[in-house]
Amino acid sequence: MNVREEAILWVRLGSLLAIWVAILYLSKAALAIDWDSLKELPAAVTVYVALSYVSTKWLWRLPIFQGWFVPFPDLQGIWQGEIRSTWTDQKESRALRPIQATFVIRQDFLSINCVMHTKESDSYSTAALISRDEESGRLRLSFNYTNKPRPTSRDRMAIHYGAAILQIGDGPTRVLQGEYWTSRRTTGEISLKFESKAS
Repeated sequence: MNVREEAILWVRLGSLLAIWVAILYLSKAALAIDWDSLKELPAAVTVYVALSYVSTKWLWRLPIFQGWFVPFPDLQGIWQGEIRSTWTDQKESRALRPIQATFVIRQDFLSINCVMHTKESDSYSTAALISRDEESGRLRLSFNYTNKPRPTSRDRMAIHYGAAILQIGDGPTRVLQGEYWTSRRTTGEISLKFESKAS
């Protein structure tokens, strides 16, 4: 367990204790470890679970928590951009043109899921995480995915698997840029710009 995870654990335990004490105060029960105070523990757990759910889904996004309590940015929303593949059309001996893509991220405090839509296929993340690059110190989004071609593209494309690492831009313009690899032995670059919070 790293320092940040330990700090979050202590915050959770402290929050539960604070809720319990507040309930004891409001119910005018003694602030002591006895049967009357223990009877209020289920109520404290219920309130804690409800607050945890709200915090996990929404409160963590507030700017006041960013940086110290929440170590990663809120990426949820729709991103637009393009994919450039190294794959070459063997029949015409030419590289593919850039592929327009819509990237949808759904995120809460505990998980992140990614879906990439293009004209010919959809890619669904099977695992995703935000981490910090040890060399540059920059945040990056890494994910594994399954690509499923649309019915009209299945004569030339098959279901395949891949992985991508995208650097998270830290400037005023929100961007995701990086590269990907596939089980078809192709690689490429992904470049995306944030468009909307709607997802």
